[in-house]
Amino acid sequence: MKYSCFVDPFEALADPTRRQVIQLLGSGPRRAGELAEDVGASPSALSRHLKLLLDASIVTDERIPEDARVRLFRLRPESLAAVQAYLDQLQAEWRDQLQSFQRHVEDRQR
Repeated sequence: MKYSCFVDPFEALADPTRRQVIQLLGSGPRRAGELAEDVGASPSALSRHLKLLLDASIVTDERIPEDARVRLFRLRPESLAAVQAYLDQLQAEWRDQLQSFQRHVEDRQR
């Protein structure tokens, strides 16, 4: 049985190497070795990054039927939709606050 703990997506996105992995997976699935080479990380370091991305449900992995030793990692775009929705909400709140402040400043200048 596979046990995993939930990792906050923002924690997963905080690391530049993991963001680079996500960007690479945006163009299609890749093997861990390919990702390690492309980001310039050792296989063991990349394995830790991939585990965190898996625990955050940002990526998935699958075995290739022809060779069960090979795992392909794929981006789960729907997982990033929640992050985008949060950022959109935050941006709207800041826009409202800034507009309110601007009105306040303009009223005081009159």
